[in-house]
Amino acid sequence: MVQTLRQRVELGFEVFARLIARRAWIVLILSLAVVGGLASNVRHMVMDTATESFLHDDDPALLTYNAFRDQFGRDELVIVAIESDDVFAPAFLKKLQALHHELKNDTPYLDDITSLINARNTYGEGDDLIVEDLFEDWPQDPADYEAKRERAYANPLFENVLLSEDRRITAIVIRTDAYSSVGVEDDPLAGFDDDGFGDGTMDGFNDPANAAPLEREFLTDAENTELVTAVEKIAYGYDAPDFQVYVSGSPVVAHALKSAMQTNMKRFTLMGLGVIAVVLLVMFRRPSGVILPLLVVILSVIGTLGLIPLSGRAFTLPMQILPSFLLAVGVGAAVHLLAIFFRHLQRGHDVHDSIAYAMGHSGLPIVMTSLTTAAGLASFAGAEVAPIADLGLIASTGILLSLFLNLTFLPAMLSLLPLKPKASGRADKRHKRMDALLVGVADFSTRRAWLVLAVSGFVLVGAIAGITQLRFSHQPFDWLPRSEPSRLALDVIDERLKGASAIEVIVDTKRENGLYDPEVMAGLEQLNRDVERLQDEHYSVGKTLSLADILKESNRALHANDNAYYVIPDDRDLIAQELFLFENSGSDDMEDFVDSQFRMARFTARMPWVDSVYLRDLDQTLSAKFHDVLGEDVEITVTGMNALLGRTMHATIESMTESYIIAALVITVMMVAFLGNLRYGVVSMIPNLTPIIVTLGVMGWLDVPLDLFTMLIGSIAIGLAVDDTIHFMHNYRRYHHDTGSVETAVRETLLGTGRAMLVTTVVLSLGFFIYMLSTLNNLFNFGWLTGLAITLALLADTFLAAALMKILDRAHLIPDDKDY
Repeated sequence: MVQTLRQRVELGFEVFARLIARRAWIVLILSLAVVGGLASNVRHMVMDTATESFLHDDDPALLTYNAFRDQFGRDELVIVAIESDDVFAPAFLKKLQALHHELKNDTPYLDDITSLINARNTYGEGDDLIVEDLFEDWPQDPADYEAKRERAYANPLFENVLLSEDRRITAIVIRTDAYSSVGVEDDPLAGFDDDGFGDGTMDGFNDPANAAPLEREFLTDAENTELVTAVEKIAYGYDAPDFQVYVSGSPVVAHALKSAMQTNMKRFTLMGLGVIAVVLLVMFRRPSGVILPLLVVILSVIGTLGLIPLSGRAFTLPMQILPSFLLAVGVGAAVHLLAIFFRHLQRGHDVHDSIAYAMGHSGLPIVMTSLTTAAGLASFAGAEVAPIADLGLIASTGILLSLFLNLTFLPAMLSLLPLKPKASGRADKRHKRMDALLVGVADFSTRRAWLVLAVSGFVLVGAIAGITQLRFSHQPFDWLPRSEPSRLALDVIDERLKGASAIEVIVDTKRENGLYDPEVMAGLEQLNRDVERLQDEHYSVGKTLSLADILKESNRALHANDNAYYVIPDDRDLIAQELFLFENSGSDDMEDFVDSQFRMARFTARMPWVDSVYLRDLDQTLSAKFHDVLGEDVEITVTGMNALLGRTMHATIESMTESYIIAALVITVMMVAFLGNLRYGVVSMIPNLTPIIVTLGVMGWLDVPLDLFTMLIGSIAIGLAVDDTIHFMHNYRRYHHDTGSVETAVRETLLGTGRAMLVTTVVLSLGFFIYMLSTLNNLFNFGWLTGLAITLALLADTFLAAALMKILDRAHLIPDDKDY
């Protein structure tokens, strides 16, 4: 029955091939029309490197963060740090003033800008509370400059925000618009609440799942790029030996990653095409053997890229591997088909017969290899990390598009070209040398089966030991080389200003005017001190800011500027009065820390960038500490960009674990179904999983972390590794049925399909090894590790799979294939 079904399927492929050959022009036009229709959407593709794009729109953490931004604005900052021997020298301050005003006037999507020039200077004159800029009146003589210096040095809020501890660096802090300008002209009420007032109340903040949809889009990736480009152009234009400029912050790092992604994608796509062309030329030694596979993979890539905007998705960081991945994978099926086609053509058969024979021989395994590779990628579809889920769906669909073109476009083109057998000569000698190598591998694997198994077992034990040393990590800023300007600036700001990132904590008293409670305000003041002391080997908090700082400033100012009154008042009415006076002083700084009902307060903890894997622990520590100080009646919500990074890391670990399991189970079932035998299917997974285990072990021993990219290796590699296993097992069973000899079956298998397996492995591995030329560390690691896994897969199939067949045959555990 199995034999009849398989023969019918193979015969069906032959019939299908002859139909294509007879209707080649129609098939060609239809294939190009499909690709053209998809490719027409490429012009609508947008890129998105924002941290919030890593989570699905309905993720509770993202909904909470969106509610925070809706109330308090964007927490991501662009920081321009300037270093000089004396940041209060008159010439330096004049230049700083010019830079401040040019940034303010010429930076798009700017919400607020703060520097020494307009830093908040709060003081009292009699019963009046005065809040003005530090340089409201420009100094006229050295004594005036010195007075400004003393006032700035005495203000604790300036330290590690606008001034470094060594007083050699000052910063310009730029906060961008929270919302995009798209559609603002068409909707004059955009950004306002349903009642028509933009009071910023966070209805639904406490229940993110029920939060109302936003009426305006948050600042887009394209707008962020426009902003960062403008800031860098202006700021670095002032750079000088006595005015050293550093520009960084999460928007700047995101822009740098995006620029690197665009550069790398173009570079590696072209390099991938070059690698494929060289390998194909070496293998086939004819133009058609190079041009046709290249056309297939180029059309596959273009069509797949068109799927991204068509499906409403953006091109995100993980998708930068997509073009090179499709180039490497798509050529595999073409190589197997062309290898059989040219071999049959060389034996004197005509083109149409050779197409039919090649399709009948390789059609089924090509379909199965494409399906298993797509299944490995599709296992990402349910990932909680949005770009990974998108990559799984788009890449798996791209594999199927490549399969479609290999089964239609490629045979149609072959039938239209005037192809003839090549004259024998050097090619025959080269093939004989390769055949001798393959025969030697086959004989060694079957004659030294127990040795191969013992060595494999030893390697696996070492790999498992290495896996126990694996660690997780997610540091997008660390992907950039340290010589990159934004990364260099980030290191300077983290070290000298104690951090360019922040965790935000929302304190909800659950009652209107609840922030007037002296115990709540005293608690915030205590938390300022306690949180600033938080540090361990992985993270440290450099600065905290809260409503308590504004209150203490106001209290001191209203008590004749006496530093003894830089404290929280213990009278509710006095707190309410002082906050009211500050709110009506002309400063809008209050809006950054409190809602309009004085129910909720924002608490900001500025800190250096840290590995996201530790941020969830910090979130939990902060929540516990806030509850300890403020009590359980107060609701505490930890959010902000760092909280999103922590959530992304946690979601990645969960999603990848699920994806690995799903991919392994689905591919096992597919292998059993394809081979028509449970024992064959299960045994075939040993050489499929071994490369993954060994690769993970190598990562553990070399301390290469599992991050957002290296976690992709397992599911991708198992989908690719199974390709060789399918071709090996398919041909092995065919020859074992005919000869009844494991040795002969393995030898004939490697002679028949081994050359194509070797070539596809070279193409695939080189397609990933070229990522080692990337300027991004994450792509470097992803490239060499995936290439290693693919190379190990070939060794596992040519040595381990053959040895397993021999051992199982001796133990009489292998079927006799009479029904094959």
